Amino acid sequence: MRQLKGVPKTHIYRIIRSGEVRVNKGRASADTRLQIGDVLRLPPVRVSERAADKAQAMTDQARSVPAKHFEVLFEDAHFLAIDKPAGVAVHGGSGVSFGVIEQLRMARPQAPLLELVHRLDRETSGILLVAKKRSALKHLQAQFRDRATGKTYLALAIGRWPSNKKVLDKPLHKYLLDLDSGHGEGERRVKVVSKDDPDGMPSLTLVKVNTTSPVGAQQPYSLLEVTIKTGRTHQIRVHLASEGMPIAGDDKYGDFERNKMLARADGGLSLKRMFLHAWRLQCAHPGSGERMELHAALPAELTQFLHAVLPEAKAAGAAAFVSPDSPLSHDPA
Repeated sequence: MRQLKGVPKTHIYRIIRSGEVRVNKGRASADTRLQIGDVLRLPPVRVSERAADKAQAMTDQARSVPAKHFEVLFEDAHFLAIDKPAGVAVHGGSGVSFGVIEQLRMARPQAPLLELVHRLDRETSGILLVAKKRSALKHLQAQFRDRATGKTYLALAIGRWPSNKKVLDKPLHKYLLDLDSGHGEGERRVKVVSKDDPDGMPSLTLVKVNTTSPVGAQQPYSLLEVTIKTGRTHQIRVHLASEGMPIAGDDKYGDFERNKMLARADGGLSLKRMFLHAWRLQCAHPGSGERMELHAALPAELTQFLHAVLPEAKAAGAAAFVSPDSPLSHDPA
């Protein structure tokens, strides 16, 4: 159906049932799944010129996807872990022509399989896992689904985070904005709902204060180590914002006036992105079962801003997060 744009679905099902669609010279059914190396034969089908032109444009666009090499934190025959930069979507769609996975596939044309194990928000940087084998994909995704992984982010919250507030478990509900919002139809948002809301999804976020501004600071900040036990959309962003201390630079749930001020500031005080970074990920190796711990150092632009607004962080141990000597390969537990 993706290839035959403009052809009625009833006609597509008809040519399948009649045996005109062949896979490896054999009859195919509607639920036949293609594998790498399969030979697919489609009969001649008439499509409108408009649909044909659109399909050709999509093909040309796919061929023009730029091949990009991302910083590799770990790689073997089973999977690789890359350090995704902020501002890059993990995959194409929703107004994005191509993302990390499309660029990786173009950069590695000989790779038999490259599939995303999980996702990161476009504005979030840090560790992203990509499977190189179907078995590894299933194994790693099962760990995420069963909450057997440890995903810890570094987030800079606006305000002084109380050290005794360690668990955030407010249910979350995902919805779409409407035309009256001014942000366009279909853009997704997430909000906190009551525990008895039938649409609320259980969400668990653990917060550890690494460093916070001293009492009396004109504009306090808190560097947080945030571990998520559930993988809800925008979970960290919404949970922190619901406590009145949003992430610096968050353009969806943050302090919009302060974000504008930070973006316009000069030198180390400027922040033109969200301060959220997937810093550490713990999982079992899909082949050996060995427990692994991956790290991605804090990006330079976040390091600069952190040291400008929260110089105490360096003395408190945050230097381990930003040092060029930070471990960039797995450490067996």
